[in-house]
Amino acid sequence: MYRTNTCGELRLSNINQKVVLCGWVQSIRKLGKMVFVDLRDRYGIIQLVFSQNKDSKLYNRASELGREWVIQTEGKVAKRSNKNFDILTGDIEIIVSEFNVLNPSILPPFTIEENTDGGNDLRMKYRYLDLRRTSIRSNLELRHKIAFETRCYLNKHEFIEVETPILIKSTPEGARDFLVPSRFNKREFYALPQSPQLFKQLLMIAGFDRYYQIAKCFRDEDLRTDRQPEFTQIDCEMSFVNQDDILNIFEDLIKYLFKTIKGLIVNDFQRLSYCEAIRLYGSDSPDIRFEMKLIEIKDLTTGKGFIPFDKSEYVGAICADGCSFYTNKQIDEIATIINCSQIENKKLIYVRYNLDGSLKSSVDKFYSSKDLLKWVDRIGAKRGDLVLILFGETKKTQLQLGTLRLQIGTKLGMRNKNHFKCLWVVDFPLLEYDNELNCYFPNHHPFTSPKNEDIQLLQTNPKIVRANAYDLVINGIEIGGGSIRIHDCELQEKILTILGFSKKNIQSEFGFLINAFKYGAPPHGGIAFGLDRLVAVFSESNSIRDCIAFPKNNSGRDVMIGAPSIVN
Repeated sequence: MYRTNTCGELRLSNINQKVVLCGWVQSIRKLGKMVFVDLRDRYGIIQLVFSQNKDSKLYNRASELGREWVIQTEGKVAKRSNKNFDILTGDIEIIVSEFNVLNPSILPPFTIEENTDGGNDLRMKYRYLDLRRTSIRSNLELRHKIAFETRCYLNKHEFIEVETPILIKSTPEGARDFLVPSRFNKREFYALPQSPQLFKQLLMIAGFDRYYQIAKCFRDEDLRTDRQPEFTQIDCEMSFVNQDDILNIFEDLIKYLFKTIKGLIVNDFQRLSYCEAIRLYGSDSPDIRFEMKLIEIKDLTTGKGFIPFDKSEYVGAICADGCSFYTNKQIDEIATIINCSQIENKKLIYVRYNLDGSLKSSVDKFYSSKDLLKWVDRIGAKRGDLVLILFGETKKTQLQLGTLRLQIGTKLGMRNKNHFKCLWVVDFPLLEYDNELNCYFPNHHPFTSPKNEDIQLLQTNPKIVRANAYDLVINGIEIGGGSIRIHDCELQEKILTILGFSKKNIQSEFGFLINAFKYGAPPHGGIAFGLDRLVAVFSESNSIRDCIAFPKNNSGRDVMIGAPSIVN
């Protein structure tokens, strides 16, 4: 055996025990006639001790070790005089009697420590070294636990895991496909799946009642900190269910994961309609860890001679608690964070409610103190608060206020990563209308069912039809989403027709699904959670790249292996 124990498992109960350990040299410290080596493996770090007085040859060899060398060491567990309270093995050390160098290492391009001196690009190039850092390794261990516990939960609830194909037909699902040329079928291509959507619906038609899969998905879209060209979904589908059934069972899954993995009890999830989320928070994935709701004050601002307010469709405000001391310069800096192009001179409108009760505003030329007092009363501001106001087209301005709200919340320390608030956003619009292209697009995907009570509106006013769809949001991050699906072939053809598909295109693109509906398709629906995002939330990481073993950079490149590349 190479080793009898791992570097992280030994404790005071192992005193005087002879052990053989293997690992990487984390650091070397020479103090007089002693050499101390921190040895690291996946399980932890332990201190090795080499004494010149006991064995000068061993001491000399140890002095020549370098960082990240792989060694095997033999010795006796001893009580440590100067304890290290930062590591679990800090009460003990190993008095080394022999060691072997299994493999030396050249000097790493950055330090393998939490406060590393390596930038993002350098660490991505040497990702196999970055993975040795405790935080990144812990994220992958957490990812494993979440996947494992998810399987345990779903298995107990009669779900069956089914693998669906990776090489599929290109179908419109909202993003660009990655294509794979077929060698046997000239000028024809497979697509990599954006999701297992159609196959899991076919599994419901086949009678597989409850399905899940931890599935790889691929989307050729612009990248951000929460997007990768390939990502992993916890993908689920159920038959004979309504929206409440799905929300209840998967709310319990998230509660189970919080309790099992983080030891936290989370409250029942709030439910908020899409329209209410936009109206109150300026976002369809609101962070409800703090209040600071959007308040409309249009009716209080008109008729006073301030033309920008009078001409605007919407005037809305948020209240920054205790921020009346902000200077004009600080307010201008906040304005640069959001797109304030509709604001004259790109200035935020503000009202300072000073501690002495006086009111000072950037528009007090047009509004009296009595007018401003009505504003702060409507908004719920108190003395010492700062009111920030935006105006313009309703939805656009609400979204800008939502961005401003998050920035202020961050500045005021209201977005504590250790505090978790979950909610369901429901009743999304079924369709979005593109004025430039003069056509409709599905807000979710074309297989989402409209609300039963709204189906009749498809013929007269498709814009206001609500989808039987839902998103799970944790701390302002969309973790997953799903919907009740269409299971009637006539309704599916009607939706596809509204989206601009001809009968011929419907048959060529979706004929297999339409035909399957004719063989007794059950009512069904499902949901998919982004595993990468879920791990990022649980690990309190700022980017999903820290939760993926070998991620791509913001250009979609794997700089470690040099992909994508030219192929011979």
